[in-house]
Parts: sequence; structure tokens; C-alpha cells
Amino acid sequence: MDKSTAESPLLTTNRKALTINLDASRYGTFAEIGAGQEVARCFFQAGGAAGTIAKSISAYDMNFSDAIYGKTRRYVSRDRLSTMLDHEYALLLERLADSRPDSQFFVFANTVAAKSFRNPDGHGWLGIRFQHEPGSPANDIVIHVRLWDKENLLQQQALGIIGVNLVYGANYYSGDPARLIQSLIDNLDTDRIEVDMVHFSGPAFDGRVDNRLLSLLLVQRGLTNAVMFSPAGEVLQPAEALYKKSVLVQRGSFRPITRVNLDMLRCSSARFAAEGDPEAGAGEVINLMEITMNNLLVAGELDRDDFLARVDTITTLGHHVLVSNYFEFYRLSAYFRRYTAGRIGLVMGINTLLEVFQEKYYDHLPGGILESFGRLFRQAVKVYVYPMRQASYAHYLQILAGEEASPPEAAADENDLITAENVLVAPHLRHLYAHLSENHFIEGLTGYDPGEMDFFSKDALAAIHEGSEDWEQMVPPAIIQVIRDRGLFGWAHGARS
Repeated sequence: MDKSTAESPLLTTNRKALTINLDASRYGTFAEIGAGQEVARCFFQAGGAAGTIAKSISAYDMNFSDAIYGKTRRYVSRDRLSTMLDHEYALLLERLADSRPDSQFFVFANTVAAKSFRNPDGHGWLGIRFQHEPGSPANDIVIHVRLWDKENLLQQQALGIIGVNLVYGANYYSGDPARLIQSLIDNLDTDRIEVDMVHFSGPAFDGRVDNRLLSLLLVQRGLTNAVMFSPAGEVLQPAEALYKKSVLVQRGSFRPITRVNLDMLRCSSARFAAEGDPEAGAGEVINLMEITMNNLLVAGELDRDDFLARVDTITTLGHHVLVSNYFEFYRLSAYFRRYTAGRIGLVMGINTLLEVFQEKYYDHLPGGILESFGRLFRQAVKVYVYPMRQASYAHYLQILAGEEASPPEAAADENDLITAENVLVAPHLRHLYAHLSENHFIEGLTGYDPGEMDFFSKDALAAIHEGSEDWEQMVPPAIIQVIRDRGLFGWAHGARS
């Protein structure tokens, strides 16, 4: 029975474990590496564990672990979790499927590194493989967590709680994945634990679940501050995706992505590669198109189709996507620095640069805008600025000042540009800007194509909504047919013969 609507009160961890223990239809194995057998312990302490637990195992020694699950490069990894689930689930069915035909089997596994003198940060992979009805094919739910408690014992306790939540959710909330995700932090605070990656698979979810939407839900509900998608549209775990890489990120609405976005990326990629340390090697660079939750919620509520349209068009062009809650750029750079020691490049237009110099955004910092820049530009972070036409610049300044803005007029000359070298910030901040510019924290891009810089997302979107064909001149050719065939961004089928 799916209990997704059966209870309204928040169940305690002990009550969840006991409910499963008393459910005669659920039976499985617990396999845990690192941080103690915290999840199995919760079930044992709740009472009646003999009705649920077929086996509990913990292979701490690497040789024992390798003998059971095979050798691996990294013990706290998704690969190790997968081999644990594969091995234990096959063994469970082999030994018990015939003798317990009415059981819904499951295997819970985790591989976790809690805080220790060798490991200052706790993190781990948790997963459950389960049947949604007796004899059915298996389904998987995999999550990655970061443990933020300062003490090892508290991290172990948090691990036990979220493990029970995952087992309970898989068994009783599989029909409501959104509720399952929210239930992962039942009896926990988000300052204790972060869930930065989730993946559902199996027949219980086929055709009903889009892992990109579930990942977005992690950000929307505050379980994490950012999620990543690969060019293939796969959900990525940030620590693994960014490990030892340099990062070049462009923030935008990408509604839709336009030719100017690609020109910005082309120019900045060339500069970023040229500025790498030749002695250290070029190193791998990951290009990210970043969308903030503020941008996704611009209409007041989340439009899932609009979100998927943005992701689909960006990934079609072969780029990674990051969705974040980091409105301030210094928080975004700190997020990347958590995972990589490589260089960080932030690509932006003149309008975004002027937003960065708005002091009102830093009133919550004791040191105001100076503190924000101190945080932003530490440890090999650089801002690359793409130019803007004078007419568009004047139009934007009107908007910034809160005046009623009239449409920009076409520039008389294509060289009539505002660049990182001649842009004017507020008078009392110009010495600060000069310092950042002279020390190459902020640099203007060169090699841009003036013919590409007039294509703005808002204009392309307006043309799509009007049924005009003009938008096709504004977006990269590779996504024109994608938008038309799928009716993305409100494009009406049949609008063009």
C-alpha cells in the first residue's frame, strides 16, 4: 500500500523504522560502509527488526570490502554504491525469493565518510533498491548527501535519520516522488545535512518521473543550493563533476539561449584557455550555463515546461547546466571553490556587471560591497565582461534608475560600444572598479562578433509568442528545429507553414 496520503503528522524516526519492522511484506538487507551501521541501528532500536532485516553487513576493512564487492578506485563513490546494491540484491533474491513469494524485497546501502582527523568534511552516497510489489522488477533511488554537523557523532546520527527516511519513503511514498524528496529531511534541519543529488529509476517511475525536475525540487525546497545537468541531460553530483577542473560559468535566463550567449562563451573560452598556467598544463575546463531560481520564478511560480525547455536547448548545444540559489556571485564562486582548486571564470555582460556594483545587494554583509568583492575575487577568480551597444546601455541605465524606459534606438556605428574599459559605475565606486580592472580581476573580452550582440532572449521570446519567424535569426541554428518540433517556450505548432 502506498501511504503517500495516509498520514499528515510528521513521523518520528523511531516510528518510521517501527512501521517498516511491523510491515510483514517488507524484507531486506542493510549494507553500510563507513560512519557506522547507523541506519540498521535505528531499525534494531525500534524493535521488531527480525520482521524486516534479512541481513546487516558492514565491511570496514578495504580488503574485506574488495573481496565482497570487487576493487574500486574510490570507496565513497556512486560506483561503489552501485556494486553494493547489485551484489546484495542478487544475493537476497537468490536465497529468499522462493521461500518468501509474498515479500517486497529491498536492499539499503550506503558508503559514507564522516568527519574525522583525516576527513574534515562528511559526505556519502545512499541508495535503496526495492520492489514496489511482490515479484516486480527492482527500482532504485540514489542520493548524495553532505554532512554539516561539526561533531562525528552528530553526523552519524544525521546519517541514521536520513537513511530511515529514504527507506520509509521508498516503501510508502514511491507514488509521490515530490513528497518522498521532502520527507528526506524529516526530523532534520538543512543546516545539518544537504542532499545535492537524487536519481530515481525503475518501472515504478518510468514515464512519471523526470530526474531534472526532482533535482530542481531539491533547490526549490532548500535541500541544496545548486544542481547540475550534463550535456546528455543527466543529473550530476557536483563534487564528482567539478573535481580538479577549472570552471567557466555564464549566468543568464536562456529563455531561449541566443547567438549572443554563444559568442560570449566563445570569446571567454579563448581568453580563459590562453590565461592558463602552461607549466601546469591547460587542465580540463567545464563550461556551465547557470540559471538562478530567482530567474526561474520570475513569473511568481515555477513553470516546469519552461524550465525543461531551457535545459533541453542548452544541453542540445553540448553545454552543462547549473541551477542555483546563489543570487550573489561571491556565493557562487564559494560554491565552486568547495569542489575544485582550479580557476574560476565568470562571464557577464555590461548590464550584469552594473548589477554587481549595486550596493543594495550587500547590505546584509558587515563590510558591504567591499566584503563581497573580497570574497568574490579570492583564489583565482576572474570576471570576463562582454561589451554592449551604447543604445542598449542607455536603455538599461533608465531601467536601473527606475525611469520609464523607451525602446533603444539602433546604434549609429557598430563600434559605438560600452566595454569593461569605458563603463561607468557610481562615482564613489570608480576607484574600486579601477583597482579591480588594473589588477586584472575584471577584464574586457575581445574578439567578439558585433553582428551577434543584438540578439536578446527577451526579444526572441516575444517573437515566439507573437508567432513571428524573427526569433529564428536570434537563436543558434541547432535549436531552431528543437523549439519548433517540441513547441518550446510557447511556440505554436503550425505557426509557420
